Amino acid sequence: MWTAIVQDGVTAEICLLKLRYMDYPKITRRIPVCLECGHKIRYGRTDKKFCCEQCRTRFNNAQIKAGRAYKRRIMKAISDNYEILDRMVRAGISSVDLFELVNLGFMLEAVTSHRRVRHRDEYACFDIKYIMTPTRISGITKISLNLRVGTKEKK
Repeated sequence: MWTAIVQDGVTAEICLLKLRYMDYPKITRRIPVCLECGHKIRYGRTDKKFCCEQCRTRFNNAQIKAGRAYKRRIMKAISDNYEILDRMVRAGISSVDLFELVNLGFMLEAVTSHRRVRHRDEYACFDIKYIMTPTRISGITKISLNLRVGTKEKK
């Protein structure tokens, strides 16, 4: 048994006993959980997010799929709005009640542009513009676009 005097007449053996039974805060490692399957990750880095390559791939593919589905929903809503407005322009209707328009399937949030003109809100759905008030949509007109497809400008 080793009994060297360490400090103030206290032996090393007593110091070791004191250290062993002192109430030091225990450092516990937070065990990460896989973002895909939910299993605990008991090995590797402490900031690991996935337990295996398959879970990482599945998670990332699901994120991409959700993003594409969101974009598809938005584009469908804008396309539906365009069809409704186009039918109105062809029928010569320039003003309609907002309630009737919503009943036709028009989504007020799905627009391609918005600007404030003389204290009024002017919206556009591709090349059809309209002015929206709290109760009506008015001034539905089609903007003529002069696009030349397939021609190059000479410098």
